[in-house]
Amino acid sequence: MSIKNLLVTGYSGFVGGHLLTILKEVNDLRLLGRSEVTSGYKHLKANIDSITDYSSILGGVEVVIHIAARVHIMDDTFVNPLEEFRAVNTNGTLNLAKQAVKAGVKRFIFLSSVKVNGESTSASKPFCYSDKPKPEDPYGISKAEAEMELMALGKKTGMEIVIIRPPLVYGEGVKANFESLMKLVGKGLPLPFRSISKNKRSLVSVYNLVDLIKVCIGHPSAANQTFLVSDDNDLSTAEMVALMAKVQGKANLSLPIPVCCFNLAGKVFGKQSVVDRLVGSLQVDIEHTKKTLNWQPPYSVEDGFKLSANRA
Repeated sequence: MSIKNLLVTGYSGFVGGHLLTILKEVNDLRLLGRSEVTSGYKHLKANIDSITDYSSILGGVEVVIHIAARVHIMDDTFVNPLEEFRAVNTNGTLNLAKQAVKAGVKRFIFLSSVKVNGESTSASKPFCYSDKPKPEDPYGISKAEAEMELMALGKKTGMEIVIIRPPLVYGEGVKANFESLMKLVGKGLPLPFRSISKNKRSLVSVYNLVDLIKVCIGHPSAANQTFLVSDDNDLSTAEMVALMAKVQGKANLSLPIPVCCFNLAGKVFGKQSVVDRLVGSLQVDIEHTKKTLNWQPPYSVEDGFKLSANRA
């Protein structure tokens, strides 16, 4: 990697933190965000929004890696959540990108989301990079709109745009449902997931994701492309639980509760969307990513689960 001047947003988050650990050879690594920085990096403490001036941190930067976002929130309580997501993920991203153009940035890498493609592939083939976007929630819509604006800006100005859409990202330090499930399995509890064996879900370890981001920094074929990413080994919910047990040296005590019972519970308690994520499928086709970049995920899904278990 020959890039000497690089700016990263979202450096204090899960993905950003892991990314910084593999960018040590960058001579001039700069950070943009609200969190304090204790290292020697050049840093601008600022929000991602439509009005902030980022010129003081962008001068001389060759590549921007934009990870910062208003992330997906369950049970969002804002009156107009779409506008809240747009403020950061769409308008804030476009403000940063336009200023990057003025500063002479050559490439803008945008960490988007598979939610741009949709929520489920249960009744269809895996998502493809070239599919027409079909976001269903405010977060996905805001990311899709950002992608569209960035590509238009790139065509108009010549700044290279790279879009990466990951599915669920996991790894050491991950929070939320993945961490909770790993802990429950690690306690040896009998969980009711053995019969959820017909679905398939694409996952990506943070180690594979940051490796792909690093490749996209300087790879000439990455310019103006959209990439889907995964571990390239999709798992059913039952397989996921079994692997979690294996990497933690535990017996797989999953119980064979029929899938129809989960669907019934979802309807009764008004949690069908939660059940859909548990029993449904979401797969991505990463052939375009592998062929375009001559890239293979360097970590197996078992590697990723082992590393995740270190903090579970």
